[in-house]
Amino acid sequence: MRHFEYLSEAEIQRLFHRAPQPFTVDTDPGMLAVGLGATLYSPGTRPNLAADIAKRAAYGVVSLVVCLEDSIADEEVPFAEQNTVAQLRTYAETGASGPLIFVRVRSAYQIRLVVDGLGEHLSVLAGFVIPKFLGSTGVEFLEEIEAASERTGRRLYAMPVLESPELAYTETRRDELEGVRQLLVKHRSTILAVRTGATDLSSAYGLRRNRELTIYHVHVVANVISDIVNVLGRAGDQGFVITGPVWEYFSYQERIFKPQLRESPFKEHDEKPLRAKMIDADLDGLIREVVLDQANGLTGKTVIHPSHVAAVHALSVVSHEEYSDACEILAATTGGVKASQYKNKMNESKPHRAWAEQLLRRATMFGVINEDVSYIDVISASDQL
Repeated sequence: MRHFEYLSEAEIQRLFHRAPQPFTVDTDPGMLAVGLGATLYSPGTRPNLAADIAKRAAYGVVSLVVCLEDSIADEEVPFAEQNTVAQLRTYAETGASGPLIFVRVRSAYQIRLVVDGLGEHLSVLAGFVIPKFLGSTGVEFLEEIEAASERTGRRLYAMPVLESPELAYTETRRDELEGVRQLLVKHRSTILAVRTGATDLSSAYGLRRNRELTIYHVHVVANVISDIVNVLGRAGDQGFVITGPVWEYFSYQERIFKPQLRESPFKEHDEKPLRAKMIDADLDGLIREVVLDQANGLTGKTVIHPSHVAAVHALSVVSHEEYSDACEILAATTGGVKASQYKNKMNESKPHRAWAEQLLRRATMFGVINEDVSYIDVISASDQL
C-alpha cells in the first residue's frame, strides 16, 4: 500500500518533493500508526462489504473498520458477525494487499469468533478496535487479542477507543486515565493507536456538536481530549499515537455562519470551483477540525463517509516548509537556535526536536509536497469529492 497510490507517476512528481513510501501491516508499528490517515467505518451488516472494501481501497482508503458495535442494532448482531466473516473471507480470496482492516467488537468473545472464522484468510485482518475502553474492562479484550496472535502466529493489533462517561467526568477522569495508561504500557506491543470517541463523550452531557463547529468548541469534550493527550500522547517512548475523533457530517444543510474556507488560496491555485464543491459537501468544517486535531497532538481521523478521505489525507501531507524546518532542526546536534530557511521563524534544535522527529514520520507515510504546491492541489488531483 501507499498513500495516493491512485495518482499517476507524473502527478506524484508534480505534487511531491518526497513521495509517500509504501507500507504493509508488517511495517514498524510507530510508522504504521502515523499512516492510518482517515479510518473509514462501515457497519458489519453491509451485504456487499467485500466489494465496498475493494472500491474504497482503489480510491485511497488505507485503513477501514468493520463495526459490530454501535452502528448496528442489537438484534442484528448474529447476522453482522456471520456477514463480517463471510465478506472478509471473500475479500481475502481476491488476493488484495490492503487496506488495513480492523473489526470493532462489542464483546471479547467476538475476537475468537472472527479469528477462527477467517481461518486461513486471517492475513486480511490487521486487528481489532475495542470500544469504551477502560483499565478495568480493557484487559479481557487485550488478552484475547494476544492469545489469538500467539495461537495463529500472526500479530494482531488493538486500537482502544476512549469514550466512556468515566473518562468524561472530572471526578473520575484522572484515575481512569492512569488505569488506562498502565494497562496500555503493559500491552504496548499490541497497541497500534489510541482512538478518541467524541460522539460518546458528548453523549455523557447530552450534547452533539453542530456541523459549523469543531469538537474543540465543545469545551467539556475538548477538555477530555486535552487530558488524554496529556497522559497518553507525551513525546518519547511512553507516548502513543492518538487519533482524531469522528467527523459525522457529509451533506449540505442551510448555514448559520459563513464558510470556513478562505477564498484566496483557491484563487491562487485556480481552484474556485473546488472550494464551492467542498463547501457544498460540508468539508470546510472537517478541514478546520483536522487542522485543530494536529495542533492538539492528534494524528489521523475517524470518518464515516468516503468523501472525507481525500481531505484528511491531503492535510496529512507535510509541507515543504515544515520538512525543511524539521531537517534543519535534526541536523543541529549541539543545540542552538537560528532563523529558518524560509526566514519567517526561529528553529530551536532542542525544544523542537521531538516535533521534528514526529513530522518526519508523517513525511515518510504521506510525503512532502513541492514548494509551490498546497493541500488544495493534492485534493484537486485526488478528484475524490
